[in-house]
Amino acid sequence: MARPKATPNKRLTEVELELMSILWRLQEGSVSDVIGALPGERALAYTSVSTILRILEGKGVLAARKEGRGHIYTPMLGKQEYEARIVADVVQRVFDGAPTALVRQLIDNVDLSDDDVREIRKMLSGIREKRSP
Repeated sequence: MARPKATPNKRLTEVELELMSILWRLQEGSVSDVIGALPGERALAYTSVSTILRILEGKGVLAARKEGRGHIYTPMLGKQEYEARIVADVVQRVFDGAPTALVRQLIDNVDLSDDDVREIRKMLSGIREKRSP
């Protein structure tokens, strides 16, 4: 039977995202690898991490291969792809499909550094250049 394609249109739960962030960074890993990469103050049981990784595998977000007595988990969904889906979802659901409203909230409510502003201007300039004949 074919493995389901990674198409989580919904947000990952907080703990799912935490574990996915580790696997995106590691590129692949076992339950023990993921536990070892958790912040020191974050105590999750081996069985809890194992269960969550199996749930993510069931959702098609992770692939697993048997190695020894355990499994090695590999992301099937890239971080940038997930970010893009979540931002698109937020724009639709929270900002009524208006990306400018999201940008306005970002500008008004996030402490942007001068470097952030320069980078945003550079990105916007690049968009204009792509659209110009």
